[in-house]
Amino acid sequence: MRTMLFRGLGTLALGLGLVWLAPAPAAAEEPHPSADARGALSNVEGQNPTFTTHVAPIFQAKCETCHRPGSIAPMSLRTYAEVRPWARSIRERVQTRQMPPWHIDKTVGVQEFKNDRSLSDDEIATIVKWVDAGVPQGDPADMPPPKTWPDGQGWNYAKLYGEPDLIVRSTPWTQKAGANDTWWKPVVPSGVTEPQWVRAIEVRPGTVQGRTITHHANSDLLQDEPDELTQAGPGRFMEFAVGKEGEIMRPNSGKLMLPGSRIAWDIHYSASKEDITDFVEMAIWFYPQGQEPKYRQHLLRMGNTGDGAIDIPPNTVKATESFYPLRQAARIESFQPHMHLRGKAMSLEAILPSGQSVILSHVDNFTFNWHNAYVYADHAAPLLPKGTMLKITAWHDNTTANRNNPDPNVWVGYGDRTVDEMGHAWVNVTYLSDDEYLAEVEARRTQLSRATR
Repeated sequence: MRTMLFRGLGTLALGLGLVWLAPAPAAAEEPHPSADARGALSNVEGQNPTFTTHVAPIFQAKCETCHRPGSIAPMSLRTYAEVRPWARSIRERVQTRQMPPWHIDKTVGVQEFKNDRSLSDDEIATIVKWVDAGVPQGDPADMPPPKTWPDGQGWNYAKLYGEPDLIVRSTPWTQKAGANDTWWKPVVPSGVTEPQWVRAIEVRPGTVQGRTITHHANSDLLQDEPDELTQAGPGRFMEFAVGKEGEIMRPNSGKLMLPGSRIAWDIHYSASKEDITDFVEMAIWFYPQGQEPKYRQHLLRMGNTGDGAIDIPPNTVKATESFYPLRQAARIESFQPHMHLRGKAMSLEAILPSGQSVILSHVDNFTFNWHNAYVYADHAAPLLPKGTMLKITAWHDNTTANRNNPDPNVWVGYGDRTVDEMGHAWVNVTYLSDDEYLAEVEARRTQLSRATR
């Protein structure tokens, strides 16, 4: 079996049955997150960058989503006064690519993502040069207008779709001071009274204080499905974790909620030094009546789970493999590795019906503190034929070389606790009929032809 490692851009593997398209200008595509910063970068050559002209646009595009008041970061980076005390630390974090958190290997697989928050080489060089030059502020008049963020507990996706059509809340839980971690698993009615197609979901702790103890919050959709819909079921509905707030469905795609459905919560609350009562709430935006999307998305768990699938000896680096067959053609929407403190790396690989194997994505620097879902760009989301086998390979480092390892001298198995391990990925899949698959392939061919003229 030959493994193909596609590096860089410009890849189109039509002959193998696997399809993704290299970047091409697309009017419908959302602007790249750093578009505002690129104009400033062009002026850095030959001069020292300043905060107001060169650095602030980068922070607005890539950092403020977390580094602002009321969000999850420990400090705000909106103004020069806020940034100045942290300049040396910022330099070190961006130069080593610890921040912003984005752990995809940039040398292999698909490299075009809707939500890429990583810094380019030019952006990193600008920040480093700015700090090394003494952190000049620049002319305050050159400061870009401040970005507008939701106030307090406002919803981020409201700027796209308005206020949510539905909000589903878990029942409250009080995490007592000094208590062990808790997994709270209430089941609540969704409140849906007629079939509804979902186009966006956002999840968050119900209180600002709750953000300090809510490690993650999974939600599953429980509903009785007609036979024609049961191939994959509803799958995982959504997840909240540090680094992931929700999901906006790909155009003409959605998730289906049926009358009488319920939401099964699985919420991990961490230990606290004080009593905190919290709940988790999920905002849902529906497609307008009469706008039924063509495709249904399924967020599927692929990889090693319980039953002895994870068995890591002391002082060992170990790889485990698992496989998931595609009984229909499919488009892969996103890839999100999930491991714990000993997690080191994970790859998503497609073994095609021909026997050839292609790396779709590889996370080479997994960090448990960040749960990134890597959402492929519309023109780059892999199209896979029926009969493809998806392969998940997870590497765990149970040695002293792993700075996050709590104890390299113990045997580690599967479990929910942070000191236990997991080794699965959440892979967002849209199943296609054979005709739909061929139509999507032809559309990619046409797009590639136009892009290369």
